[in-house]
Amino acid sequence: MSVAFKGEKTSSKNAVWKFLIPSLIGVLLFLVPIKVNGEVTIGVGVLASFLLESAGDYIPHFILVLLTVTVALTLITVTFKPRVIIDRPFLKNIFQVGWFGITMRVFGLAVGVMTFFEIGPEFIASRNTGGVVLFDLAPVLLTWFLFAGILLPLLVEFGLMEFVGALLKKVMRPLFTLPGRSSIDTMASWMGAGTVGVLVTMKQYDEGYYTKREAAVIATTFSIASVAFSLVVANVAKIGHLFVPFYITVSIASVIAAIIMPRIPPLSRKADTYYEPVGQRIDETQPDGVSNLQWGWKQALDKASTAKSPIGLIKDGVETVMDIWLGLIPLVMSLGALALIVAEFTPVFNIISYPLVPLLELMQLPQAAEAAPTMLVGFADMFLPAVIGGSIEAEITRFVVAALSLTQLVYMSEIGILILRSNIPVSFVELFIIFIQRTIITLPIIVLIAHLFVFN
Repeated sequence: MSVAFKGEKTSSKNAVWKFLIPSLIGVLLFLVPIKVNGEVTIGVGVLASFLLESAGDYIPHFILVLLTVTVALTLITVTFKPRVIIDRPFLKNIFQVGWFGITMRVFGLAVGVMTFFEIGPEFIASRNTGGVVLFDLAPVLLTWFLFAGILLPLLVEFGLMEFVGALLKKVMRPLFTLPGRSSIDTMASWMGAGTVGVLVTMKQYDEGYYTKREAAVIATTFSIASVAFSLVVANVAKIGHLFVPFYITVSIASVIAAIIMPRIPPLSRKADTYYEPVGQRIDETQPDGVSNLQWGWKQALDKASTAKSPIGLIKDGVETVMDIWLGLIPLVMSLGALALIVAEFTPVFNIISYPLVPLLELMQLPQAAEAAPTMLVGFADMFLPAVIGGSIEAEITRFVVAALSLTQLVYMSEIGILILRSNIPVSFVELFIIFIQRTIITLPIIVLIAHLFVFN
């Protein structure tokens, strides 16, 4: 199929195939759910799981090497400013950091060493703190981003985003104030992992396809937990037998939050301007008399015809992976461990959750005092509410706790750190505000559905 209008030349067959073949492979790898060993995942997830299972025992060793290399090169760069790093923008961006970055990287290495060798304070080396980030979170991120980073160009560089964007813009704009192309980010999260959705958003923002506001909204509102992870959370919370109504509840609450969140501060106050070093790289103005399908097809072929060579795309993919491995993993080790230490070894979340107890009692949730801390501890890690709430006897309360943890989306052990590490203009304080807002919006919806339809 080729489309020509307004005097423009008919697109070549070469551009058609250049759009169709890579985009189809990208869809199959990132967006099509498959069932492997009884679990729903995606192609990229299969590759990541295979590597994790094959080399799982050695990945923590590799992570320690990564942390050591990052700290060493960071200190060398900051102290001596070697030309081999300073003259290369990619390397300079990774290793030329401020005192906060240096501190976090050194602490991340310390966490890794103490956890791996089981030395130092228990609150750091514990299996529930340092152990979680070194043996659970970091290996998953490392393997997922290896394949996602290298293969992501198939999804975003050959016209699929443009094609889908044109078809869905009349749905996404009125409902969520977003371009149609953002639906791809959501699908990548839903089928694969929220981190993959954020990675798509980061790349699109850095390349001038999302404004500051759009990128901030998508990253904090549409990076939903995958179906597979949701099933794990449901089983940990001992409500696996209710998974269908559980996931429907999560989906309804997430959609309502996605409609509201872009329209209230802080997200509504983000500037609709593009990333300054790149500027605007997209024009969604559609000519009169041209259907959405025609316009999407033309946009897709234009994008495909200007895509980089395979070598250029592989180079970009490798740089993406190295940026995440050397820049993000140390932050996961440090900030992730700090968040878990606060959750596990301090009463902070218990104290700040006291005001929730009367609210939960008003909502007629049994064991409100036990449930309240789980409502906020998810800011540290999305998995913690289900683990802590799994001991609650009342099934309806476990249902609400698990569902809320999935609708809150923003958690510092993974998604939050990824957003802070990116160029997307969202601060730590704003992430916490967004987390609270999502809690306030989705909690009543989940409780209402639970009372009326699930446990009636």
